[in-house]
Amino acid sequence: MNLHHQSEATPALLRQDAEGIATLTLNRPQSRNPLSEAMLAALAESFTAIAADRSVRAVVLAAAGPVFSAGHDLKEMTAHRADPDRGRAYFAEILGRCSAVMQQITALPQPVIAAVEGTATAAGCQLVASCDLAVAGTEARFCTPGVHIGLFCSTPMVALSRNLAAKHAMEMLLLGEMVPATEAARMGLVNGVVPAGEALTEALRLGAIIASKSRATVRIGKRAFYEQREMGLKAAYDHAAAVMVENMLARDAEEGIGAFMEKRPPVWERS
Repeated sequence: MNLHHQSEATPALLRQDAEGIATLTLNRPQSRNPLSEAMLAALAESFTAIAADRSVRAVVLAAAGPVFSAGHDLKEMTAHRADPDRGRAYFAEILGRCSAVMQQITALPQPVIAAVEGTATAAGCQLVASCDLAVAGTEARFCTPGVHIGLFCSTPMVALSRNLAAKHAMEMLLLGEMVPATEAARMGLVNGVVPAGEALTEALRLGAIIASKSRATVRIGKRAFYEQREMGLKAAYDHAAAVMVENMLARDAEEGIGAFMEKRPPVWERS
């Protein structure tokens, strides 16, 4: 009992800030870092705080223990089958909260980099796919196994289908098989594979590169990327051109172009 209380008292999500990078660590290794009510609440709260924190220029999302995330907490969800509506209202609420967290990542001004060791399955795989960048250790594995238990991974499908080629996404969703790290990189689910245990180091390296760029420019570019992706070709070009006009008139673009022409390092706006 004491161990249980100790575990519950430990934060579900840890945050550590250094050199403009906020590292968030899923911290429920004993239960495979599920996207439980508590974990989703902690992620939502942290992303809200980070969005308003101008000192943070990049975010790294990591996990404690041998599993990155096993996805939704099926014990929590199954307990609500005893509800009068057989859990309908609860399922809608928890899936809505999870979807909102995934959209928070996309809407966050700062790029988010997943550092994956171990397995990322179902909504845990969705979490990786929702990040802007992802790196994996050689032992990492990815899976959307819902098809095995009669529950198609429909919400993870949204992130997968926007990151992978259609047939790669359907392969993961229809077969439900474990995808090794090197195959995940080939599919485009992760950017690269590093030796086991070094995913966090690599993610921090990428974060440091991003943190060295103009904060305002990165913010503009990330937002525009996701906005144009949902548009038709002409609308996307029109939108991107309008964004670029505003970007050209921004202080950091003037400084950056001037520095390039004068062959000197740019000095970005720090506020």
